[in-house]
Amino acid sequence: MKYALSFLAVIALVLIAWLGSQIPGMPYIFGVAFPYLAIAVFLGGFVYRVVQWAKSPVPFSIQTTCGQAKSLDFIKHNKLEAPHTTAQVVARMALEILTFRSLFRNTHAEMHQGPKITYESSKWLWIFALIFHYSFLLIILRHMRLFLNPVPFWVQWLETLDALFQVGAPTWYMSDVGILIGVGFLFARRLTNVKVRYISLLNDYFPLVLIFTIAITGILMRYFLRTDIDIVNIKQLTVGLAALHPTIGSDIGAIFFIHLFLVCALLVYFPYSKLMHMGGVFMSPTRNMKNNSREVRHLNPWNPRILPHSYAGYEDEFREFMVDAGIPVEKELPPQKDEE
Repeated sequence: MKYALSFLAVIALVLIAWLGSQIPGMPYIFGVAFPYLAIAVFLGGFVYRVVQWAKSPVPFSIQTTCGQAKSLDFIKHNKLEAPHTTAQVVARMALEILTFRSLFRNTHAEMHQGPKITYESSKWLWIFALIFHYSFLLIILRHMRLFLNPVPFWVQWLETLDALFQVGAPTWYMSDVGILIGVGFLFARRLTNVKVRYISLLNDYFPLVLIFTIAITGILMRYFLRTDIDIVNIKQLTVGLAALHPTIGSDIGAIFFIHLFLVCALLVYFPYSKLMHMGGVFMSPTRNMKNNSREVRHLNPWNPRILPHSYAGYEDEFREFMVDAGIPVEKELPPQKDEE
């Protein structure tokens, strides 16, 4: 039911874009107004989430380590697993962001006769996560040719690299195939893995289906429906959007408005979803803190100031209750005056 609703939501977005692009005057809304609104929501939401994370205090030293911390000179220090300096933290974060180093250690549990449970290495998630994320990044960078005129040399270089294994005409890009494979694996994993399916929610399936549909519509435009779009008018529109002087030409094609509207939906959804791990990974205190607890004392500013309370003071405060309970005291209660 959860993934079925995701498909229905994306199908509804496709129908809205398709029907809206057929109404006179609406192409300007879908081609200009919605993209600007989506970019504003994306940037505003992204900055807001990062600022809120940055304002959150971290009173404890809570870095995650799985190696030997800096100690005595004759004990070998694991500089990446237990970083002690800023440079070591930067190196650890770089490996985490660029190579998903912690995901490389991914394991899966299996039950055997006995019963006996074992934890074994599982690199498939790491491999397909790399394929998906780097394909997505390469596609975004390649799309810069639509917004820039003249096209920078580095975009042309990336396109040449992406089309290194040329197949047919127009050239098939490796990133187009990679993003479909990556999203397909991540979606299939949530369906076939019982434990992952149990904890998956609607907001886990929806972005995968949305990204997959964006990739499909983009592939359709490039390889199968080239005659249904006007690439000159599309280039004029995208360059105009970047220059804040957009112009909508005629006969751009409904498939382009569907693709663009889905991208806008992803931008709006992005800052308020789990996709914000793109910015959150930099703010994670378990990754960006030094493992220097043996040298620096980390004080929690939220702890109230507790004044020392001696036993004599404790007895003075509770002496009457202690006597009533039969607890021996060092000082007896003062004699009470007889009531008249």
